Amino acid sequence: MSTWLFDLGNTRLKWARLGADVGVGEVAAIACDRDDWLAALPSGAVACVASVAPSELTAALLQALASRFQRLHRVRTEPALGPLRIAYPVPEHLGVDRFLAMLGLCNGAPLLVVGVGTALTLDLVDATGRHLGGRIAPAPALMRASLHARAPHLPAAGGQYAEFADDTDHALASGCEGAALALVEQSLRNAQARLGVAPPLCLHGGGAQALRARLPEHRWVPDAVLAGLARWQALRLG
Repeated sequence: MSTWLFDLGNTRLKWARLGADVGVGEVAAIACDRDDWLAALPSGAVACVASVAPSELTAALLQALASRFQRLHRVRTEPALGPLRIAYPVPEHLGVDRFLAMLGLCNGAPLLVVGVGTALTLDLVDATGRHLGGRIAPAPALMRASLHARAPHLPAAGGQYAEFADDTDHALASGCEGAALALVEQSLRNAQARLGVAPPLCLHGGGAQALRARLPEHRWVPDAVLAGLARWQALRLG
């Protein structure tokens, strides 16, 4: 009986088959602004779906999957699951992508989990799996898009990072990426002060690649949400 995992974000859908070892199989992805974004969906017995996308995109995905799968499970944030206990008193206020990324990465050690998608999210987890809270900020691409929307003469993309740039496109890249880097670095310092040890940095998300070369040592987990879905399946359905 095949089980598939689906991670729907604001701009992209990712999916993978659940492996026999309860791991994530080969990952496929497609942008949600394509007219045919639902055409390549697989079929099977069980679909586990996590979505932080607008309601119309989520509804379209669920409708398409309903004709391809015998059972659908819409995964939502829970107060506690497995080793993880979230800090939010209202669980639905914590994005399911953040919840699943933490769930998949909890391993008996403290963690600072950083996701770079439409938003930049940071979540601190202690060695017992207790979520100590987090931060949300615009990711660099959203910063650029927001500046361009308010000041169209500023380019929405392009430029190379530099400590002190010599042209506007480079200065924009440097400022927006630098803001994200500074927030991660400050959060690492705050986390060490809170925990008494420096937590490993775990990084995921489609916008993270541009930051990796200038971040401290970290673990790169590009499919952290899918890995969390796999763990959710093992805990809830396995």
